[in-house]
Amino acid sequence: MARTLSGMTKSIRDISSEMTERLLVDAGISPGMRVLDIGCGVGDVSFLIAALVGEHGQVLGVDRNAGALAIARQRASERNFATTLFVEGDFRALSSEYGSFDAAVSRRVLMYQPDAVEALRALARVVRPGGLLVFQEHDSSIMQAYPTRLPLHESVHGWLWRTVEREGANLHMGFDLAPALTQAGLIVEYVRAEAIVQIPSVHYNIEPIMRAMLPRILQHGVASEKEIDVDTLDQRLSDERRQAKATYIGEMVFCAWARKPADDRSTAH
Repeated sequence: MARTLSGMTKSIRDISSEMTERLLVDAGISPGMRVLDIGCGVGDVSFLIAALVGEHGQVLGVDRNAGALAIARQRASERNFATTLFVEGDFRALSSEYGSFDAAVSRRVLMYQPDAVEALRALARVVRPGGLLVFQEHDSSIMQAYPTRLPLHESVHGWLWRTVEREGANLHMGFDLAPALTQAGLIVEYVRAEAIVQIPSVHYNIEPIMRAMLPRILQHGVASEKEIDVDTLDQRLSDERRQAKATYIGEMVFCAWARKPADDRSTAH
């Protein structure tokens, strides 16, 4: 890791990826598996899966954003992930030509579904009996935690979550995750919650996330470019924590995996 005047630098995106990779490993994603990644975007999770299933496995990423998929395909080509494929469309209408999967993975997708239980049932239909379904969902129910007020941290938290709320997402999907899995007829095997803990001596790089979110924040009138000032945001956040000698937790991330009943052959291909 590189050092700055604020101490060590860590990328929030990298920390989040490490959290996702731990979830995939703990859930049992392993060599040779065929795995479906829904809402794959530019392929971040798909490539984590691909590294775990190896050359004898296969990953199919599905997303409705053609632009994101073009980036994902280019990245797969650059990384020589020949068995990682990407298709455009809705996972609910996935063609039977793709067959069934050993596992399905979803990160921050269920929170955007109008009916999470219906979405889970649709997803389970393309997973083989006894197969895995693995989920990671952020949740705003547990409020920010810090010993003293951190106004800029509060603002950033508000910009992100107000945008997500105005997009129609379920802000409490983490807490709703296990009940939804059960209602969908799946067997919940494990649920845990984790948090990214930001400390005064570490400079956390949130700029890539904020830059990616900026068009959506502006579209929904949540904040202005001047308020956010994305080019200086990381340093201002770091300075605020360091000056207050404060440790900060912004949100909780719920990680869960469930299994399709082994005797459920009604939806198998």
